[in-house]
Amino acid sequence: MPPSSAVETLALRVQVSAFAGSTLPADYADLLREGLGGICLFGTNTEAGEESVRRLAAEIRSASALGGRVPVITIDEEGGDVTRMEALTGSSVLGAAALGAADDLTLTEETGRAVGVRLARAGINLDLAPVADVNSNADNPVIATRSFSHDAGVAAKHVAAWVRGLESAGVAACVKHFPGHGDTGQDSHVALPVLDADLATLHERELVPFQAAVEAGAASVMTSHIVVPALDPDLPGTLSAPVLGLLRELGFDGPIVTDALDMAGASAERGIPAAAVLSLEAGADLLVLGPDKPASLVRDTAAAIVAAVESSELALERLQDAVARIDRLLADFPGTEQRPDIDPKLEQRSIEGARRALATASDLTELPDLAGARVVTVDTEANIAVGDVRWGLPPDVVLRPGEPLPELPDAPLIVQVRDAHRRPDVGQTVAELRSAAVLVEWGWPGTYNGRRLPRLCPQGFSLPGVAAVTEILRRSGWDR
Repeated sequence: MPPSSAVETLALRVQVSAFAGSTLPADYADLLREGLGGICLFGTNTEAGEESVRRLAAEIRSASALGGRVPVITIDEEGGDVTRMEALTGSSVLGAAALGAADDLTLTEETGRAVGVRLARAGINLDLAPVADVNSNADNPVIATRSFSHDAGVAAKHVAAWVRGLESAGVAACVKHFPGHGDTGQDSHVALPVLDADLATLHERELVPFQAAVEAGAASVMTSHIVVPALDPDLPGTLSAPVLGLLRELGFDGPIVTDALDMAGASAERGIPAAAVLSLEAGADLLVLGPDKPASLVRDTAAAIVAAVESSELALERLQDAVARIDRLLADFPGTEQRPDIDPKLEQRSIEGARRALATASDLTELPDLAGARVVTVDTEANIAVGDVRWGLPPDVVLRPGEPLPELPDAPLIVQVRDAHRRPDVGQTVAELRSAAVLVEWGWPGTYNGRRLPRLCPQGFSLPGVAAVTEILRRSGWDR
């Protein structure tokens, strides 16, 4: 057994934590010098803009360098609905569902590369993207437009293209959420979903995009906090050796990254330190703790890992293997290479892709005259993965479902919603808007059984999607 100090360093190396704000706190600088594996950036770290992120990443690198190490600096940057780098403005690239609907693999690869260029420029070397889940459940509350398709084959080819594009810019991909979160009706941030599919279905549907990602050279794969009874009836995937063993059977040899361990699906019953130990035992390599965590949690988690090694609950060799996999990823993606600028032609190609995505799902019956139309947002809370970010066209009026209607403009109404097909309260509000002329559905284009209106479905929010929707509305007389 190595000295306890050496095991403590290993126990820090497998953790990625997060703090609030755009500067590196002193206690986190100490942890990085001592061996903390890295930092995950969230909204409070990025809201001041790209230059601020670049400075913060440099601080993180400097602190790790004092300990003789390269850090993991990671972020959730999927494009479309889930963006941290462009949360204030909206994503400048299409999200997964729109890319899958446009079905242009060159555009998908260019989009992944553009995301990678932006992240590399900011000093980030691991992107917790793309989503490889097949959104086969239209009522899925957390995946939806983050998925490339409800069809496994379509999702697979676009996942592979996005991975190739991202990694060509020098940023490692982390394909998520293994073995597949698409056919679930709950959000693992707040519950423990169950994927009730047999092994044959898993191989024919859920695993297909992950296999494609492995073959495309994906550097890492993220777990999901869901129970898959066909593999393990008791433990969520993040903590399950049979689930994570299946990923190795697909030929994947890189680091397995956990989804955030503060999520209810992983730690509600046991706490984060205990979940971290179980996940390492199951075969995970890099532990993501979650946003805005005190430095004391990192130390508590390290202490739990050390205690597990000392009691032989966790084999030292398993911990050493995890660190070795992380080191190989960092050798391939150190995050210090300079990359060229994003292709300026991508903006127009993305708008063209957004037009195609609209055409595949929208009810493009003739729109009424929209001269003088006003925009009404029926505002609903986003899931935790998306967060409280801008979406939709700039509104004239914002309504909350179930609240009394205010006095509305005497004009046609462009009503915009998210996932109205699974929110009866939204449908009720739309039904009460007598002047509603067109419905813009920014969420998953599920079957909508509410008031019959012409419906535009851009398949996720992005600035190219806004441009494509605006074009259609202006052709019907909207003068904004």
